[in-house]
Amino acid sequence: MSKETHSQRSGGPQRPGGPGGGGFGFRGGMMPVQKAKDFKGTLKRLVSYLKPHKFQLLAVLITAIISTIFSIVSPKIMGKATTRLFEGLMMKLRGVPGAKIDFDYIGNIILLLIGLYILSAIFAYIQQYIMAGVAQKTVYHLRKEVEEKLNRLPLKYFDARTHGEILSRAVNDVDNISTTLQQSLTQLITSVVTIIGIIVMMLTISPLMTLIVVVTLPLSFAATAGIAKKSQKFFKGQQKALGELNGHVEEMYTGHKVVKVFGREKKSIEKFDEINETLYQTGWKAQFVSGMIMPLMSFVSNIGYVLVSVAGGILVTKRAIEIGDIQAFIQYARQFSQPITQTAMIANVIQSTIASAERVFEILDEIEEVPEAENAKMILSPKGEVIFDHVSFGYNENEPLIEDMNIEVKPGQRVAIVGPTGAGKTTLINLLMRFYEIQNGRILIDSVDIRDLKREHLRSMFGMVLQDTWLFNSTIRDNIGYGKEGAGEDEIIAASEAAFADHFIRTLPEGYDTILNEEASNISQGQKQLLTIARAILADPAILILDEATSSVDTRTEVQIQKAMDRLMKGRTSFIIAHRLSTIRDADLILVMNHGTVIEKGNHTELLEKGGFYAELYNSQFAGGNAMAG
Repeated sequence: MSKETHSQRSGGPQRPGGPGGGGFGFRGGMMPVQKAKDFKGTLKRLVSYLKPHKFQLLAVLITAIISTIFSIVSPKIMGKATTRLFEGLMMKLRGVPGAKIDFDYIGNIILLLIGLYILSAIFAYIQQYIMAGVAQKTVYHLRKEVEEKLNRLPLKYFDARTHGEILSRAVNDVDNISTTLQQSLTQLITSVVTIIGIIVMMLTISPLMTLIVVVTLPLSFAATAGIAKKSQKFFKGQQKALGELNGHVEEMYTGHKVVKVFGREKKSIEKFDEINETLYQTGWKAQFVSGMIMPLMSFVSNIGYVLVSVAGGILVTKRAIEIGDIQAFIQYARQFSQPITQTAMIANVIQSTIASAERVFEILDEIEEVPEAENAKMILSPKGEVIFDHVSFGYNENEPLIEDMNIEVKPGQRVAIVGPTGAGKTTLINLLMRFYEIQNGRILIDSVDIRDLKREHLRSMFGMVLQDTWLFNSTIRDNIGYGKEGAGEDEIIAASEAAFADHFIRTLPEGYDTILNEEASNISQGQKQLLTIARAILADPAILILDEATSSVDTRTEVQIQKAMDRLMKGRTSFIIAHRLSTIRDADLILVMNHGTVIEKGNHTELLEKGGFYAELYNSQFAGGNAMAG
């Protein structure tokens, strides 16, 4: 979830706190709210997304006003029925000849009220219906922009951020905007119209009693603001402790076996108890302090209720107002604090929403990949010749990683790239596939600069089998077929057989229709690797990239896969990132890298004879060292 959690949004008015005024739950409003760095600028930009729907928004405003007006005038009309009932009753008690209660008049009032409430409900429905369409269309376009933007961003953007952060911005923050547009915006319009309408109606009844109600409000808000400020630090502490507790529990469960092996159960429980105690202390303080708001608001509003009742009684005795007006005024007083408090809460929600919008706009403002060449070239029958011509590159401009690299790979050659962790092996592959742009020099495939090719066309020439397998939540057939669009059943089975995966697939209960779960944990790591190899075989690429493709399988399976790889690599240019040097003895060319530079070139025999860096690494591995791990 994003940091600006959705716990702020409590919805609408809560249970009235007392006879004199509406209470309003402040639980959501007191949770820590993330604020935007540039509130005005972000709000203006967010509003620009609503401009295409200005006529629908105008219709929302009009229907909200009409719905609220019908709702507001109802107590005043109901007061007339009360007055007529009271007058008829008093005349009967006084013994006035022919006195009776005018039930026809009261009945007509009731019918009128039913009609008004129905009309109010209809216009409220129309308002919500239109706003739902506006909100969903706006967020649809925003989501589409974010999706398209993410597809245009370079790999370095994703490397510099966690998947969780990107997902939070693309999903949770956009969802936060959607909810606010659909719910809080209409609530805000309704609340503002209700506040204005109630003040007007109360003034028409009695300016004096209106003044009493307005005077009691600052007392209520001052008390509420003081408690809210005090409870903020407790809520922050609660959120912090909750985060620590979740992190600890997740860590202990994911590393359950390690905890058991090292006998750290007691220490783990002690740490849990410590964090849980902190959560308990901050939690009950936060709830206790925030819980004081409702009784306090009830107390203040009840004082207002008493004052209004006394003043109303005096005015009735002086025949300044009618008794039905007192009833109507008390209803207005009960309703008055609700929209005000609701508006204050929505202000918090809007702050959170603008912060979410700012995070989404940060994605939309990110620097995109270098644009594609206008007159892009095509390599129709790639041979697989690869040349690095004076290539220089650094993840940071001031910290070069690769300087003046020159490599020439002939079509069909097997090229192994070796070196310690951080030597630049993976970087070389990223540059080749144009995940990152080089600062100087050229990379040529079949004498064509890769910057003159469309990225999609360039990457279609490559097939990859990585150490970290990537499979999605679907059938085994779909996962293998992902390597080639429109692949037939025979092609998928042939690729599986070539990768020695067909046998284990057929032993599964559903065979090729077996659905892999989200983590693909219902098959072994070795079997996952076999599926990715089958997918690469099906793709039939011109250039292969193998990143220690056999590291996750047993020795017997490794021998089988190696045979399949030999068949697959035959006649194709292959780049093999190797950690275990035993797997690359037959490579045509071995590039030994260190600190971003190719320090040695040659085949296995030549490099051993040189007695240099490669020979030292090779001998250390077979002497029990692990210099190449990582």
